[in-house]
Amino acid sequence: MALPPIMPISPISIGSAGGVGNAVQSGNATASAGTSATGGQSFASTLADQLDKVSAAQANADQLALQAATGDLQSIQDYTIASTEAQLMTQLTVAIRNKAVEAFNEIMRMQV
Repeated sequence: MALPPIMPISPISIGSAGGVGNAVQSGNATASAGTSATGGQSFASTLADQLDKVSAAQANADQLALQAATGDLQSIQDYTIASTEAQLMTQLTVAIRNKAVEAFNEIMRMQV
């Protein structure tokens, strides 16, 4: 009995991060608006896109769980993969949020 091939999980792309850092270092006015000097995607829109992807992955896992509960799911591997992908994306999102909060708190503790 041959098992079906395992589908790879697609990586999360964050766009052109180098341009944002360069704009912030140069003191460019567009950095305060959230866009890079090279015309890249703003940090806020990149973050919103990635959160939408996390939400879509969770919705897909929920839909497959519902299909599994009703007996309509043909392959349990689909649910397992979708559930694991949603879990990992959520864990990554929480870890990034925690690091951002830590960085903000560290900045707030700095003496001016």
